Amino acid sequence: MNDTQSPFDKVNSWIKNSVGLKLGTIAILMLLLLIPASMIKSIISEREVLNQSVLNEVSQKWAGSQQINGPILTIPLIYEYELEDEKTITKTKYLYLLPEQLEVTGKIEPEKLKRGIYEVVVYRSALQVSGHYKLKVKVDEDHLKEIKYNEAFLTVGISDLRGIKDQVTLNWGAQKLEVQPGSKLSEMISSGISIDLPDLSEQINSNIDFSFNLNLQGSQNLSFIPLGSTTKVNLSSPWSSPSFNGNFLPDNREVTDDGFTADWKILQLNRNYPQSWVDKNMREEMQYSILGVDLIMPLDDYQKSMRSSKYAVMTIALIFLVFFLVEIMNGRKIHPFQYTLVGLALCLFYILLISISEHSNFNIAYLISAGLTSLMIIIYAKSVFKSNKFTGVLSATILGIYGFLFVTLQLADYALLMGSIGLALILGITMYFTRNINWYKLNMKSE
Repeated sequence: MNDTQSPFDKVNSWIKNSVGLKLGTIAILMLLLLIPASMIKSIISEREVLNQSVLNEVSQKWAGSQQINGPILTIPLIYEYELEDEKTITKTKYLYLLPEQLEVTGKIEPEKLKRGIYEVVVYRSALQVSGHYKLKVKVDEDHLKEIKYNEAFLTVGISDLRGIKDQVTLNWGAQKLEVQPGSKLSEMISSGISIDLPDLSEQINSNIDFSFNLNLQGSQNLSFIPLGSTTKVNLSSPWSSPSFNGNFLPDNREVTDDGFTADWKILQLNRNYPQSWVDKNMREEMQYSILGVDLIMPLDDYQKSMRSSKYAVMTIALIFLVFFLVEIMNGRKIHPFQYTLVGLALCLFYILLISISEHSNFNIAYLISAGLTSLMIIIYAKSVFKSNKFTGVLSATILGIYGFLFVTLQLADYALLMGSIGLALILGITMYFTRNINWYKLNMKSE
């Protein structure tokens, strides 16, 4: 009997038993599986964009982000100039005065609205604004003809007037004054309310107290411009996931599961505009001194799903590694088609996760998705491996991967640390179990 193999048989044997070729095939399969993985990321991004559009739509109907800017006291100044032909012209300038003391105390009540399967965070706020003015009028008196104290007015900027829920009444000294819609300082405050003041001529160099209550609703953000020589802002809310923004962080804050409290104290010296000026647009300088808070969803489901999908390559690589090591140690060859089915099952996990999480709690969705995927792969692997021991190793690996990924998603601030430690452990374990394999003399023989 002739045992000599033909060249075709040798090539066929090499293809079946070559470890290098098998590793190359697995690498190519992993690269091909990146295509459905990237498609899954596109689906998650698309759903997130749709969620954001719903958020914007609800915000437009409820009220958008709110910024409180003011009050600013404005006094008209009349200047008269003589021209060379002995004619005179009159020009009106405006003196802008900011309060000496400004205090804002607010309670923010968040509310979750639903549009279909999407959830949007809005809020209702009850703000008490108070302070006092010291009427020190220092202006250029050259060519000054008249200071019109009887035409003075206050302006309070409110970015979205639809959010005002109750009539606003200004307490000015001992008087109660009605508020009119619209801003008279359109270049500096684009949206707000205005209050015509009584004649101020008898109150020069005196302190005038003011206060008003503002019941305001909005979406996501509430912020303030610190216009007082000393500005104090105190906010509280049952919302447990605030994000303090702007150019000033709170001096004191406390965030617990029951909500948050925060207070700011801003001095005139902390900002780049004065307490009074004439005919200048300080809009940009005022915006630079903004402070406030965002009511954010704590790492929403789309962010978690997107972050989990970034671990798809690692998950596929580790499961393929287990299958490959079973081939090496158990001597049972596994066809590339079987690798492909397992890889597609791993990709299915992310589709299940995003679709189920839109209708339930993310943790429950993760448990269901990971459980179904793991069960599918383990049952299939048992019939492929024909070994309870290696099936048990695969089961422990899958559960370890999904458990590690779940913990990483919960610890948003420590995700990178957890990921790097986990990868280091995985690499170390792999190196330990493969330390005695002689890769140069290794052939993949059938059982």
